[in-house]
Amino acid sequence: MNRIAKGIAECGIRVIRFEFPYMAARRSGTRRGAPDRTPVLLTSWRQVIEEVGGEVLIGGKSLGGRIASMVADEAGVRGLVCLGYPFHPPGKPETLRTGHLRDLRTPTLIIQGTRDPFGSPQEVAGYELSPSIRVKWIEDGDHSLRPRASSGRSESQNLAEAVGLVCGFAGQPG
Repeated sequence: MNRIAKGIAECGIRVIRFEFPYMAARRSGTRRGAPDRTPVLLTSWRQVIEEVGGEVLIGGKSLGGRIASMVADEAGVRGLVCLGYPFHPPGKPETLRTGHLRDLRTPTLIIQGTRDPFGSPQEVAGYELSPSIRVKWIEDGDHSLRPRASSGRSESQNLAEAVGLVCGFAGQPG
């Protein structure tokens, strides 16, 4: 995320990052284990949006993007970017996390690796997603957009491609 945030900022987009309470506790060594419950995560996002104010684009990686997608319409944000959206838990494609995505009104960009175990191109093609959602695929990327060495692609290439997609979505040259 550091490289993605830096690349987006270099496009002229102001980037503000935050940690959910469980991540801050993990980093400080005071907690281990599962993420906070959904209400805590939603409250965290709402607080950040309120503090930043104005017309904002929100987003996040994996769980952060999923929770951002759950508050985007309510908060009236300008747009939403999800990197590595967790459409389902790995190995459990029947346990979808897409119900709220059918009616999402916020313009949304989901950037997904073609090898992401949380949602492959074949799986996602069958989901009922809102017309406001665009899904862009990063070739041979995993959940963190890392390619296999045998693919001929580098992690830097994949991350640069993702940054370019985000900057284009935000209306900034990338």
